[in-house]
Amino acid sequence: MTNKQTQAELNPFPFSDSNKRYHTYDYYLRHTFGGKVAKLTLDGGFTCPNIDGTCGTGGCIYCGGNGSGHFTAPATLSISDQYRMQREVMQRKWGVTQCIPYFQAHTNTYAPLEKLQALFEEALSFPDAVGLNIATRADCLPDDVLAYLAELSERTVLTLELGLQTVHDTTAALINRGHTFEDFLESYQRIRALAPRIRIGVHLILGLPHETHEMMLDTVRRVAALHPDEIKLHLLYVVSDAPLCEQYLAGEYTALSREEYVDLVVRALELIPPDVVIGRLTGDAPLSTLIAPLWSKGKLTVLNDIDKKLFAENTWQGKKYRK
Repeated sequence: MTNKQTQAELNPFPFSDSNKRYHTYDYYLRHTFGGKVAKLTLDGGFTCPNIDGTCGTGGCIYCGGNGSGHFTAPATLSISDQYRMQREVMQRKWGVTQCIPYFQAHTNTYAPLEKLQALFEEALSFPDAVGLNIATRADCLPDDVLAYLAELSERTVLTLELGLQTVHDTTAALINRGHTFEDFLESYQRIRALAPRIRIGVHLILGLPHETHEMMLDTVRRVAALHPDEIKLHLLYVVSDAPLCEQYLAGEYTALSREEYVDLVVRALELIPPDVVIGRLTGDAPLSTLIAPLWSKGKLTVLNDIDKKLFAENTWQGKKYRK
């Protein structure tokens, strides 16, 4: 009698040592840094050009008052205090010693170079900091800032997370994004040319207003063709302190169903090169302000459903990717 093989043993995906049929961020961290690493979210007190009037006001329609930094410590605390508090929690919970400071809330290169240098150098001086992640926009990387980040990438593992969300300019205008796909492409190419050691992550949102499933997958397909180092897939959720909430309550926006989202993620993963790290497959909305979809509260069960569908269909990240 032979023992039945586990899903991990049957997994054909090369960048995995578990049942996961996609290139998880945890796998990347363990194979890059030799162990578990905690990503600690920080709020540097930034704003955005589509909030302060530079290219718009009000911000993106899905963005709450904290600029998507839902789980950062209060910006009233110093960066050092924010880091220390989260590091202590992670050490107690997971025994983690290696950490990556992550400037998450709003646009984290939207400030004078002197301010950025002070914040980023402070973060890199923290105990056990092994890298640095910076969330920003394609239109907020002037030459002096990019030159500094290029130099920084020679000293640490630096990841720039570029919020794109969609390649469709009509949608970008609807969500008040404030820049076009062409703007993004120009910035992406500048980073690759002038700072080749910087890891580039791209944020995409599934479920944006008026987008069909094919439009969403077209976004994934066109970003996959760029071969970024990392892609984050987000579910669009409605929170009470974002402009999208008013549209939702007026019946002008319908959130994706759980079944739709799981299928879209599986179809998206098939289009992404296997070596591209998947930073996340869904987001986390604060429960105190979440309006819809309420099924997103069960994040782990959604991730399990994605794993199950990948296994049941015998598919994996990159199976349908074509160079």
